[in-house]
Amino acid sequence: MRIAMLAPIAWRTPPRHYGPWELVTSLLTEALVARGVDVTLFATRDSITTAKLDGVVPAAYNEDPSIDAKVWELRHLAHLFERADAFDIIHNQADFPAHAFANLTPTPIVTTIHGFSSDRILPMYAPYQDHVHYVAISDADRHPDLRYAATIHHGIPMDAFPLNLVGGDDLLFFGRIHPDKGAAEAIAAARVSGIPLHMYGIIQDEGYHRDRVMPQVDGAAIHYHGAVGGEQRVAALGNARALLHLINFDEPFGLSVIEAMACGTPVIAVRRGSMPELIEDGVTGFLVDTVDEAVAAIARIGELDRATVRERVQTRFSVEQMADAYIRLYRRILGSS
Repeated sequence: MRIAMLAPIAWRTPPRHYGPWELVTSLLTEALVARGVDVTLFATRDSITTAKLDGVVPAAYNEDPSIDAKVWELRHLAHLFERADAFDIIHNQADFPAHAFANLTPTPIVTTIHGFSSDRILPMYAPYQDHVHYVAISDADRHPDLRYAATIHHGIPMDAFPLNLVGGDDLLFFGRIHPDKGAAEAIAAARVSGIPLHMYGIIQDEGYHRDRVMPQVDGAAIHYHGAVGGEQRVAALGNARALLHLINFDEPFGLSVIEAMACGTPVIAVRRGSMPELIEDGVTGFLVDTVDEAVAAIARIGELDRATVRERVQTRFSVEQMADAYIRLYRRILGSS
């Protein structure tokens, strides 16, 4: 089985810090290679992989200002599709632009939809669903007007997120600094609880960060640390009493949620989007509807067993399970072809 894995080019694969699509692409690629699958990763040329690396884009457009996103994305796509007949399946992790090439090749295409943002993108999905096999990352993110080949939850390498049975005294916010992710709500809940909050993430909305976050950052009750990766990321996720994920949108998945739980850290999340699929209320965290309910949940965190939190993630969200699910899908597609 020869797989062409198409990565986004917003960040390097795997990302240095932020880059959830690139991270999932990398995790799946490495797990497939470990299972003996012949994978060629089409990504930025500075990407790191055990697969065959192919690409024309020198660096990620979010990391190198000389890279024009539109110009190099088209070069990136053309480079792969000019070689489409060398592969059994093209696995597109880079959103809808790849669909413009879909009817130009008989090679089956799998598109993992990393979040269906709005109906405005539907014209680049609906007309191509006879040839492109769509994968939802949660049942909550399925669009009613599309046919899906499968729902496959993201998986993580459990060894990279060791269990921290003790955790810490403070609360954690881990995500983009953007109204969608509920940074202001996390701050409000932490202040009412009287427990310090440590915040990590890239700034995606400068005005929101300036007006709603930074005035609250005092280095005592509220701390902002910026974006982190590697060991710092794991330490932040594990050394927390609980992760506050008080989102204001229908989250398609939420990698930081399962990463925190893998470390044993329970998650308090708003009951929207995929959160009820990821979090077992009263077991791995609490599902809430308001900031007041989040404050009440913070007071109950001691009721949850951190070893059980990790065990549930191991059972449901390992990278091995994700890879096996995609291999089953590839085989089904090739068998029907």
